[in-house]
Amino acid sequence: MKIFVAGASGVIGKLLLPQLVQAGHDVIGMTRKEEQRQAIEQTGAKAVLADVFDREQMVSILAEIKPDVVIHQLTSLSQGSSAENARIRIEGTRNLVDAAKQAKVQKIIAQSISWAYEPGTTPATEETALDMFAPMPRNTTINGVVALEEYVKEIPVHVILRYGTLYGPATWYAKNGDTAIKVMNQEVKATDGISSFVHVEDAANVALLALDWPTGTYNIVDDEPAKGVDWLPVYAQALGAPAPDIQSGAAQWERGASNHKVKNECGWAPEYPTWRIGFAKSLQ
Repeated sequence: MKIFVAGASGVIGKLLLPQLVQAGHDVIGMTRKEEQRQAIEQTGAKAVLADVFDREQMVSILAEIKPDVVIHQLTSLSQGSSAENARIRIEGTRNLVDAAKQAKVQKIIAQSISWAYEPGTTPATEETALDMFAPMPRNTTINGVVALEEYVKEIPVHVILRYGTLYGPATWYAKNGDTAIKVMNQEVKATDGISSFVHVEDAANVALLALDWPTGTYNIVDDEPAKGVDWLPVYAQALGAPAPDIQSGAAQWERGASNHKVKNECGWAPEYPTWRIGFAKSLQ
């Protein structure tokens, strides 16, 4: 197939492109940074320089390429700005989807998140409502996720991947990542809040597998949602950091997510079934 990857130079895109090429697809990777062009081309994909906020440019590019599938992996995480990330989910997705519709694209695969669910006491399933009434600043993130998912559903076949917290190479949890540095400095407290993780390699693998999946929304998380008091000491030890301070309590929305749907309906099994294995391997 001819596949257009928006966000090709991101943490997932970098791992995904060579897999798509090796699977025999004609891959076009989009980035807005000239310095990323060579890295994209070295995977065997073609590189396109474009700004997703330039609507006319997106329409023109997709009209020329006419891809069979669009994979949306666009984020703006390098500065840690939830407002900028929400903008790319709202304005960027709107432009990408409109361009895809004009190019008569029949399938889209899109990155979403699994910690946008409303408060609860059990791991969220895909049927759980999103946290529409969250207070600020969380509401900024939720509004971005809601818009992204609504727009993506305008494409006939749409697969929405609600990823857990990414860890592994080039993520915030890598040895030199933002979270790792904070943990080394004992700036992160272990709480009762529950997180669901997914290794970045599993996240990329899923985007490839989703080419064969039916329309649907899927939580892409490992098998073990965990409280901060459980996972953070394990992560700190793997990192060689001091043991974290403990702080009781949690935000009500910190409930983790269930991967039962994707395992049962799509037969997915993560290569890193738990963060207990993944932290140790990724920080060796």
